[in-house]
Amino acid sequence: MNPSAMFKISYGLYVLTAKNEKDNGCIINTAMQITSTPNRIIVMQNKGNYTHDMIQQTRQFNISMLSQDCTFDVLKQFGFQTGKNVDKFAGFTDCKRSENGLFYITKGTNAFLSANVSDVIDCGTHSMFLADVVDGEILSSVPSVTYDYYQSHIKPAPEATKKSGYRCKICGYVYEGEVLPPDYICPVCKHGAADFEKI
Repeated sequence: MNPSAMFKISYGLYVLTAKNEKDNGCIINTAMQITSTPNRIIVMQNKGNYTHDMIQQTRQFNISMLSQDCTFDVLKQFGFQTGKNVDKFAGFTDCKRSENGLFYITKGTNAFLSANVSDVIDCGTHSMFLADVVDGEILSSVPSVTYDYYQSHIKPAPEATKKSGYRCKICGYVYEGEVLPPDYICPVCKHGAADFEKI
């Protein structure tokens, strides 16, 4: 493992991948290093997401740190599709498998990490996976993509007819209504009401 790959973890957008009977993945925005000896990280994952269930069962995951040269297609593929019967890796010919057998995304990423879950903390609608990093590599020197960078440089311009309501900051789904219920879960990316903004 290249320890400097850990430095690519910051506030940003990541592709979290897992495998059970088949490969799966989703976009997350919470990953952080908590110790350096051993290299240990945490990720937060919504319990309504199928990738969450796969990690619960296999106790393994990979994280690809998205970079500023990431295309909208990557975010659309992993952030806008949900469910266990969707092939999230369709059309991506440059994905690779790490030593643990899980895919990691190489297109539009600057590093990947493989981790084994050592503990799971129940956080209500989400689970916090505490994991030891077992593999990692820097793939490019392009800076990580932040949510602000995604909004201003990657996300397509909004349509001429603007909707009003609340927009998911993760995938862009719009909830049309005067008040967003506090327990609302995005039907696309499965993030909660805290990840929505008024539009």
